[in-house]
Amino acid sequence: MTDRYDYIIVGSGIAGLYTALLAREQGSVLLVTKGSLDECNTKYAQGGIAAAIGRGDSADLHFKDTIVTGTGLSDPVVVRMLVDEAADRIADLVNLGVPFDTADGEIALTLEAAHSLPRILHAGGDTTGAHIEDTLGNWLHSAGVKLLENCLATEILVTNGTVCGLKALGCHSGRIKDYECRFLILATGGAGQLFKYTTNSSVSTGDGIALACSAGAAITDMEFFQFHPTALRLPGVTRFLISEAVRGEGGRLVTAGGSRFMDKYSPQGDLAPRDIVSRSILAEMVATGRDNVFLDITHMKASYITSRFPQIYRVCKEHGLDITRELIPVAPAAHYMIGGVRVNSWGETSIAGLFAAGETAGSGVHGANRLASNSLLEVIVFGKRIIERSASLEKPRAAEEGRPEDRISLSRRQPAAAGKPGLVALKRLLWHKAGIIRDGEGLTETADTLFAWQQKLPPATDRPSYELANLVLTGRLLVEAALYREESRGVHFRSDFPASRPYWQRHIVFT
Repeated sequence: MTDRYDYIIVGSGIAGLYTALLAREQGSVLLVTKGSLDECNTKYAQGGIAAAIGRGDSADLHFKDTIVTGTGLSDPVVVRMLVDEAADRIADLVNLGVPFDTADGEIALTLEAAHSLPRILHAGGDTTGAHIEDTLGNWLHSAGVKLLENCLATEILVTNGTVCGLKALGCHSGRIKDYECRFLILATGGAGQLFKYTTNSSVSTGDGIALACSAGAAITDMEFFQFHPTALRLPGVTRFLISEAVRGEGGRLVTAGGSRFMDKYSPQGDLAPRDIVSRSILAEMVATGRDNVFLDITHMKASYITSRFPQIYRVCKEHGLDITRELIPVAPAAHYMIGGVRVNSWGETSIAGLFAAGETAGSGVHGANRLASNSLLEVIVFGKRIIERSASLEKPRAAEEGRPEDRISLSRRQPAAAGKPGLVALKRLLWHKAGIIRDGEGLTETADTLFAWQQKLPPATDRPSYELANLVLTGRLLVEAALYREESRGVHFRSDFPASRPYWQRHIVFT
């Protein structure tokens, strides 16, 4: 027995919820999520959403900041769409009831790294993601969207190069069922669980990348995985994001002795792009023999800290740390998957009828290094474009090629003497060999190991085994792309190729 829908959307973060709400105006919609509706990564987004709506700001300035941060790989056509449509999409969120913070009757804006002006909107201080998620979730319940929780997508069904449906596993029943659709939108988020230390929730297991790759879709820019420079580093405590907005509001990175150090690494100091800050912190950790540096906000008023960063204050306080009086121990952690399923400016993939949105998509916006808070903006701008495109099509179509690229395939590598594949071993391997600093020897070893693990994996039968298989495949894509790109650019840093090279101002695409 199959169910038929105009749209099937996989994922319940902001990308899934927003596209589902818009799609409901065009036809029947099924939203599939492997956990509960609120089990997603969006609610952990603290910093906010970038848009040039402030006095003295402009879409041109936002465009320039995004292009510069992307270090030669951001698609200027797509970035222009992002910044030009930002104000209208923010208005849409306001009309939906997202309670952005205000000051003196206007939406409050803050500064984050590599932005030339304050342009970050936030809600509830540092709980922006949760407020957007809650608002969209409330609308979803009243919009007539069918929700299928605890249901894991296991296979994209394709006939003659066009999507026709989805196979999904009931996580409680253990039964697999087919669902038919005209359009399938992947909005499954990223793959932070590839790494030992991550700010991502446990659901970020590369599901959409693995599904699309297995179905034959083109995957791009997988070597670019952004590490957030400041995650809480306390013994026995899960890494917790300390928002970049903390530094935007005046927080200072310091050593254990209280000395500032970022000025010796970048003229932008504490507000340098994330890749530079992460590598600088790593260098300080090595130099001092510590596993962290510190973030100092003790010069701010305590009342301001508790109102502007209530979530960060509360979490730190729960672990015995009063950030109004004490330094915050921080270290980098895996944060955002820049690459993904290759899409055009309409969110179309290389398979007709298959779209990708949000962190799952490789849109060309972020290039080799994402500008802070552009990710939530990307979701709403291109989420709307996906629905506009699908509504205008008489029949689904595939994206055409456009950007300079090298097309490669996953290699069949030499068998490696690898141990038993497991999530803990995978996360440790990727953190040490394919993390902030990489080299050819470590990447080759990791690629061989992942290939061997993929051969050893038994057929998946439940959510954990499917997630592990998805992570192994996603890890292979990341590592082989990183091995192929023999240069350093943005968040991809090779110690054996430390400089950028003109040839590599192009994208790596797996087909």
